[in-house]
Amino acid sequence: MRPAPTILHLDMDAFYASAEQAAKPSLRGKPVVVGGIGPRGVVATASYEARVFGVRSAMPTAQARRLCPNAAYLSPRFTLYRQVSEAVMELLHELSPLVEPLSLDEAFVDLEAGGVPAETAAVRAVGEKLRRDIRSATGLTGSVGLAGAKMLAKIASEAAKPNGLVVIEPGTERELLGPMTVRTLPGVGPATAETLRRAGIHTVAETAEAGEAELVRLLGKAHGAGLYAMALGRDDRPVVAERDAKSISVEDTFEVDLTDRTRVRTEVLRLADRCVQRLRAAGRSGRTVVIKVRNYDFSTLTRSETLRGPTDDPGVIREAAVRLLEAVDTTGGVRLLGVGVSGLADFTQEDLFAQLATEREAEELAKAAPDPGGGTGEGGEPEERPRRWHPGLDVVHEEYGAGWVQGSGVGRVTVRFETPWSAPGRVRTFAVGDPALRPGEPLPLVGGGPEGTQSPEPAILPKSLSPEGSEPVSGEEMSSR
Repeated sequence: MRPAPTILHLDMDAFYASAEQAAKPSLRGKPVVVGGIGPRGVVATASYEARVFGVRSAMPTAQARRLCPNAAYLSPRFTLYRQVSEAVMELLHELSPLVEPLSLDEAFVDLEAGGVPAETAAVRAVGEKLRRDIRSATGLTGSVGLAGAKMLAKIASEAAKPNGLVVIEPGTERELLGPMTVRTLPGVGPATAETLRRAGIHTVAETAEAGEAELVRLLGKAHGAGLYAMALGRDDRPVVAERDAKSISVEDTFEVDLTDRTRVRTEVLRLADRCVQRLRAAGRSGRTVVIKVRNYDFSTLTRSETLRGPTDDPGVIREAAVRLLEAVDTTGGVRLLGVGVSGLADFTQEDLFAQLATEREAEELAKAAPDPGGGTGEGGEPEERPRRWHPGLDVVHEEYGAGWVQGSGVGRVTVRFETPWSAPGRVRTFAVGDPALRPGEPLPLVGGGPEGTQSPEPAILPKSLSPEGSEPVSGEEMSSR
């Protein structure tokens, strides 16, 4: 444990939803839900306005719609989220060479490694400046936790939400953690919590009082000993700059169960190609190909094949995924498919014979397969497949400019024309095949106006300005709360 709160944890506030509110002036201050929009979709992020109605991450979208029917339900735009994440991570790297990203919107920073004095006032000033810089660079808000250990810094940032900063002074850890539920501690999931509950252990204080021997008896040596240390506020895990990924994978859940074997194969090939794109974007290759199949009854199975050497060749990975699929019975219907690669490496040993064979097979399939767009047009030219206008996606109209899809159906698409730096825009409706309407790219959240204007107000208000009138947390030490 460090004698000063020099470990910083940043967590962006309702990241995806806040980015959408910043990009769409008409949605600011209103409930927004980002995730899968189909009947089998899952909520990725809900704005704080939607959380008031009970909407939470990982909740089925259908349930969220029942709880909050008037929310804006949007498809995710990962291109925008990655752009914002890169800007935030760049600010973090200016503070220290030791930055440990956990996701697009969350990271640990070792301020001591960046030369910040080991004093509470100094680290608090760095945290406040970081929040201002993030707001200026992205138009979004983030919550900051500062403590002498990673576990405590994360707990502090959670207490700071939304749009706040909390410092946990070293020496106050046990007093702070004591009344918290045992689920607060890292590694305590539903199963562990239930085991502890049966033993009469509900809070962190009760976990510490149980003693290491009792926890080892209940949970096993490694888990029990680790949990006891954390219950005492001990966490000596360092901030690790490079987190080496163990695998790269992609998966899709289908709105309707797939029963056609050819369609299942086509989806596996498509997922294999997407997986290779991610693999190459990360500059990696892989040795083991894995497929995941979830059946109509929610039973899930995986199959894997280890190659002779690591590869990033799409043909080799496609061929392996198809071979694995051949050993799986999909006649009852497939709800989800996934393709992944593990055993990652930084080099490749290409299987050229498999690559050539697969490329020839792909060419033959392409010649034999019917046109998925529904046939050919005049002169034998294939017809363009109709676009799918998902809610929230960017579009550009030749006359009205940039906007986003508000909804579509019955051959029509509704678009709201506005930009991050404009006032709420007007809504217009077009035919889905309107040649003047085309997909667009995400606009910058700040600096895109005529004079580099920014969105006027953050999507997330700080606690000090919240309508509930809760006490401000910025600059407060959590030990005194």
